[in-house]
Amino acid sequence: MTVSHSMADLLCCLLLYSFLGWAAEMGYFTIKNKRFVNSGFLDLPFALPYGIAAVLLITALPTLQHNIPLQYVLTFVVVGMVWTLSEHFIKRVSRHNAFEREHRLMFYNNRSIGYHLLLAAIYLVIYLVVHPILMAVMLLLPALLVKITVAVLMILVAADFLGVCYTIRTSHVSKTGAAMQRRTIRLLDKATAAIWKRLQKEYPGIREPLDLTKPQYVFAEGLCFDKLVWVFLASSFLGALIEMVYCYSIDGFWMNRSSLLYGTFSVVWGFGAVILTIMLQKLKGKSVFWIFAAGFLIGGSYEYLCSVMSEIVFGTVFWDYSNMPLNIGGRTNVLYCVAWGILAVIWMKGIYPVMDRSIEKIPTLLGECITWAIVVVIFCDGVLTAGAMMRYTDRQTSPEPQTVIEEFLDSNYDDAWMEQRWPNMKLT
Repeated sequence: MTVSHSMADLLCCLLLYSFLGWAAEMGYFTIKNKRFVNSGFLDLPFALPYGIAAVLLITALPTLQHNIPLQYVLTFVVVGMVWTLSEHFIKRVSRHNAFEREHRLMFYNNRSIGYHLLLAAIYLVIYLVVHPILMAVMLLLPALLVKITVAVLMILVAADFLGVCYTIRTSHVSKTGAAMQRRTIRLLDKATAAIWKRLQKEYPGIREPLDLTKPQYVFAEGLCFDKLVWVFLASSFLGALIEMVYCYSIDGFWMNRSSLLYGTFSVVWGFGAVILTIMLQKLKGKSVFWIFAAGFLIGGSYEYLCSVMSEIVFGTVFWDYSNMPLNIGGRTNVLYCVAWGILAVIWMKGIYPVMDRSIEKIPTLLGECITWAIVVVIFCDGVLTAGAMMRYTDRQTSPEPQTVIEEFLDSNYDDAWMEQRWPNMKLT
């Protein structure tokens, strides 16, 4: 069972819970420091990780049909995923260590498992008790007013997000300090100076200059964007091949397991490898048991979320385990969760360390060129695939194309083409 949510509803929830999360942080740190503290990453009163986690949960939890234990497990994993990925993003965007040292952001803090268990419980209570009330109140407001408000706020949040990222990424303490001391009429300079002033106030350690004594540049050093692009590409390709071989061994014939229109790439495997790589970094020195347990929970929850999102966004189902024992809503099952755990151990202990060293040996210029070529090609392929899938779904009720784009998709990717490419795909 899935619950239908419009894009306006999801964006409204994103903003609403981002604001509530920011308000909770602001109240906590204001009381703690006895002065007003904007503890968020943005200048606007929104803490996006709270909203992102809420949107994922309000779309996925209804499919578990009031199974509270499973809902709690999924909530715990989703909260951990969002918080860890948020932490990684801030580390990579910022060239300063102040965010890590100051621990001002509640979502950007090396909290214990107990903290995440408590936060998951709070989220689940909010979903079960508070969320229905909030949605009932939202229904009383004029729909047009809500859509306009959401659109305006999303534009402001996007501008604020880009402004903060630009300021953190480009500003150096010396040049920023000088820029703030002289008057300027440039709007960008004023905005950057204002953002930097707020960041310096809340994160004093950010005033320290950058470490410019690092050795010669190494391509894709550390867990950076370039490294993750290569991890995504390699895992997408290997994952699709593994599934093809598995299906052949079971069914006796070759079946396409790619997620894209062109190429042999499984996006589910690619993003899964990226998420596992980021989230399991803190466990790479731990025992095999802990890596297996984390892979078991993260992999199973990730597969479940992918199934829910593909059904909501595209109206299609690409896998159904309803006939298998110990399945969870037909979207995943315990056997595959065990497989995810084993893969996590193999990945962290064997494959990724070798891949990590190999990627960093690529010449810098060649590596950067190939990386961005990969990004452009996969992005274009992904956009075309998404359009073809949505048109395939719409064609069942509106067979006649209404736009030039729909005519192009119908002529190049008709039902027969799509069903031959993805024979297991089912409409919902």
